[in-house]
Amino acid sequence: MNLIIDEGNSAVKVAFFEENVLVKSFQLEKLDQTELSAFMDNFCLEAGILSTVNKWNVELYSFLSDTLPVFYNLNHYLPLPLAIDYQTPQTLGMDRIAAAVGAWTQKPNMNLLVIDLGTAITVDWVTDKGVYKGGNISPGPELRFKALHQFTNRLPLISMEGETPVWGYDTPTAIRSGVVEGIVREVDSYIEEYKKNRDVFAFLTGGYSFYFESKLKNSIFADGNLVLKGLNEILNYQKRKA
Repeated sequence: MNLIIDEGNSAVKVAFFEENVLVKSFQLEKLDQTELSAFMDNFCLEAGILSTVNKWNVELYSFLSDTLPVFYNLNHYLPLPLAIDYQTPQTLGMDRIAAAVGAWTQKPNMNLLVIDLGTAITVDWVTDKGVYKGGNISPGPELRFKALHQFTNRLPLISMEGETPVWGYDTPTAIRSGVVEGIVREVDSYIEEYKKNRDVFAFLTGGYSFYFESKLKNSIFADGNLVLKGLNEILNYQKRKA
């Protein structure tokens, strides 16, 4: 069984896979060794992989390396099932790579658009030849709300909860609709642009994926576990190569 850990900007996802089947998953506020160890004790683990956007935790790395028969840290030197065509691969986020692999694993030999709606919004492109070509990054919903509040004198801090009319009828709905509709139009425009002259399958993932799925006019497949699935495939790829 595989242990998969995805440490993102705002949460940590821990999952256990049997081959390609997701057996169990948890979400934690932070990556705590004691809590993680308690979960691990319930499974017979053969290998594990960690992807993190944070500073490297030496103690945690040592714990995982000593506890698991096989352990990998996802970095830019680890062989991948996708080719990377990106001018600065050392700056490429591990979550973006994992999401792209997760999409390719489910829809191989297709042009893919991988959209991750989380703290940041990433839009990435994978060709039907299995080449990751890069993409774009913009602020996610919470960052947009906070920016409007922090960098203006009078605009309040608004949350996602509440009405989102096409035209706001007061300041809270004007902000909420501006953020939500702005993201919807941004994502739809990427899908429409990428679909020109090619067949495309679009994936949506991240913490806000299911919120936005029904608001998009373009057909898209929401998969909240896309990064976990990609990390699991990267781990299985290492095991096959060993």
